[in-house]
Amino acid sequence: MIDAPSPNHDSRDGHAVDILLLHYTGMQSGEAAIARLRDPAAKVSAHYVVEEDGRVFHLVPEDRRAWHAGVSSWMGAANINQRSIGIEIVNPGHEFGYRAFPPAQMAAVLALSLGILARHPIPAARVIGHSDVAPLRKEDPGELFDWQGLAAAGVGVWREPKPVQWSDDDFYAALQRYGYDVGDRPAVTRAFCRHFRQARLTEQPDAELMAILNGLIHR
Repeated sequence: MIDAPSPNHDSRDGHAVDILLLHYTGMQSGEAAIARLRDPAAKVSAHYVVEEDGRVFHLVPEDRRAWHAGVSSWMGAANINQRSIGIEIVNPGHEFGYRAFPPAQMAAVLALSLGILARHPIPAARVIGHSDVAPLRKEDPGELFDWQGLAAAGVGVWREPKPVQWSDDDFYAALQRYGYDVGDRPAVTRAFCRHFRQARLTEQPDAELMAILNGLIHR
């Protein structure tokens, strides 16, 4: 753990932590991302940054609110920063050459996440990505992120499809019940795919997506 304090944080105002939010940095280098997250003028931050070689930088204490989620919501709650711990994972992202996350980096994300979950009562289904809480604005950590591997090791959940006969309206009602803001149906369908069906991103629900969501709800 490398200390790299950021001045960009404030009080949680008594809110307990119940979300672990994962991002990619979406910048051309880890150094540039860390510099921005520590820049008072940028007014952004995260609790941790994980480099591609597995180094972990600690920027904001977990009992303070970091500024990483932006305009976002989950299960009807709009101030995600107030209730979450944010991890920025170094990757250039879709704008600068999105690529797979190296094994050393994923191992560090897993170890860091397990430690956070040991310190905070975060339900498995509330280990989510930036695109889950902001589907209109964000794509990270994206379709190359190993959600399945994390879930197998005890961080988050993965799909166990359960076939169901739903209409599209039924699907979006269930997606909202699971936690998503369904105001933009194509965007939220893509976001759901990026987390739970990464090999095929679509903007319309189909039988496979419905089965995946039904399985998640019935966990």
